Amino acid sequence: MNQNINQLNTVLNYVKDTFVGKNDVVDLLGICLLARENAFLYGPPGTAKSAIVRTLAKTVKDGKNFEYLLTRFTEPNEIFGPFDIRKLKEGELLTHTEGMMPEASMVFLDEIFNANSAILNSLLTALNEKIFKRGKETKHLPALMFVGASNVLPEDEALNALFDRFLVRINVDYVNPELLQQVLLAGRKLENDEETEVPEIHADEIRQLQSLCRTIDLKPIYEVYLNTIMSLRNTGIAISDRRAVKLQNLIAASALICGRTEAVLSDLWVLKHIWDTEEQIEILEGIINRTIEKDDHPDSHPQAMHNKTPNPEEVMKDVKILVEKWNEGMLSFEEQNVIKDKLRYLQTRCEWIRNQDQKQYIQQEIESLWQKILQSV
Repeated sequence: MNQNINQLNTVLNYVKDTFVGKNDVVDLLGICLLARENAFLYGPPGTAKSAIVRTLAKTVKDGKNFEYLLTRFTEPNEIFGPFDIRKLKEGELLTHTEGMMPEASMVFLDEIFNANSAILNSLLTALNEKIFKRGKETKHLPALMFVGASNVLPEDEALNALFDRFLVRINVDYVNPELLQQVLLAGRKLENDEETEVPEIHADEIRQLQSLCRTIDLKPIYEVYLNTIMSLRNTGIAISDRRAVKLQNLIAASALICGRTEAVLSDLWVLKHIWDTEEQIEILEGIINRTIEKDDHPDSHPQAMHNKTPNPEEVMKDVKILVEKWNEGMLSFEEQNVIKDKLRYLQTRCEWIRNQDQKQYIQQEIESLWQKILQSV
């Protein structure tokens, strides 16, 4: 186990070194790879979404990769392969899948929400059950992981089922300006195709780790996990029973990638990335950070306690927005819970402000709003 885990971490570190400032993206892709769950990359053009997935796929030895940019006019043949003409003459409807998605170990579908009704049903089955169905054909897919990407979120209700198939949602943004120089140097090196030793991991080694992931002991965090799911549902974040079951695979993957055989509290950090809308990102951060900050395990995942130092002005601006919303009145029970959760999140963020005067001033504003909320109960 240790050898394969070390090799996977070596691969992930190589991708992180190649793409400066994208550690969170790479770590989440690593978690999905271990859990054999699908990942969705969301962000503007030019944020290296495709390049990161391509580089990660390149490190998987003995694996076939499939990458495709979907348009509204993409036909099933372009994804799954054409019908076998020879078999068709014999009256059999079989697909020639060589070099296509049904034979790939790593699948990347760019602009995923351009998928039309002609390919949607087969795509949904492939993403959810890792099975390719077309007519009478049924084929188990060898895919280690599916990754989808888009710079927009789905607006058509018909695409909600497709979005739901991606368990992890990763927000990929431009890097911090402080890292821009490193990005330029790394990008130049990548464009010049300078020779660097690329670490590799065998597809079978990943499959062994995926099987091992199912054996991780989750009992130590079961009660907290259950309470967290209930809390998220009360906040208005929809988590179906099916997703709640699958999310356990991500928690197990976080433990395994750290070389542990049982989960700890901080492994719940992966739940910060199950949002449906951009508005839910901060809410999830607040709820999950308050849960995992109680854990001090020495072998926690590096992303578990990753807190960015907040900008006091931005925190104060967010507090004022919440004050204005609360003062408007006529809020539903769900809307009140959202404001409370955001306020708790800002309260946690406030603790990380270094300037004591600014910190004290913002804390007073937060406390004042809490008093108003308590008086209205």
